[in-house]
Amino acid sequence: QVHLVESGGGSVQAGGSLRLSCAASGLTYTSNYIGWFRRAPGKEREGVAAISTAGGTTYYADPVKGRFTITLDNAKNTVYLRMNSLKSEDTAMYYCAAGGPGSWVPSPLIALRSLDSLEYSTWGQGTQVTVSS
Repeated sequence: QVHLVESGGGSVQAGGSLRLSCAASGLTYTSNYIGWFRRAPGKEREGVAAISTAGGTTYYADPVKGRFTITLDNAKNTVYLRMNSLKSEDTAMYYCAAGGPGSWVPSPLIALRSLDSLEYSTWGQGTQVTVSS
């Protein structure tokens, strides 16, 4: 059984940085990706970044490109989300999730579907990130 635990959230001023961690256990062959998602108050959940557990390919949502970096430490079974140049609009509950699009998904669709929460079956409990301006 896949189990995910997020940590690293907190409060930071705009322009600051945080690193979120997602400790994973029980990953199976169906856990093709680990993704980070967020939900701000009054808004829909949105994909932030995703990484392939096999090859390490990464995908980012446009609002975070150039500011966020997702990495995978296989030895520690942990996925990190480094967030730099934080903005007030990054304030949200951040979740990591395991699953992602299967190998049968055509390549042109992988980027889009890797950031689609419907593609993920296992979720962590979330960690709050608050950015003050």
